[in-house]
Amino acid sequence: MLASQKHGTLYIGSTTDLARRMEEHRSGVVEGFTARYSVYRLVHAEFFEDIVDARARERAMKKWRRAWKIELIEAENPDWRDLTPLLNR
Repeated sequence: MLASQKHGTLYIGSTTDLARRMEEHRSGVVEGFTARYSVYRLVHAEFFEDIVDARARERAMKKWRRAWKIELIEAENPDWRDLTPLLNR
């Protein structure tokens, strides 16, 4: 889950390579929602063995109320730190 800032615009997506996808978002290679609203901060991530499961989770979370998404983020990342640097470890 990406955010523009703490309690800002949220974006939910799925990918098979999160580090690569974050670089695409940040470099502007991908036009669309994240570029338009400057949504580049990785604030929550979940990892799955199967992309089918990941996409099912993505679709489910997109239907959630905003408050539920914020609760999920703040349960593990209360300061809404950008988690992208942790991907390269």
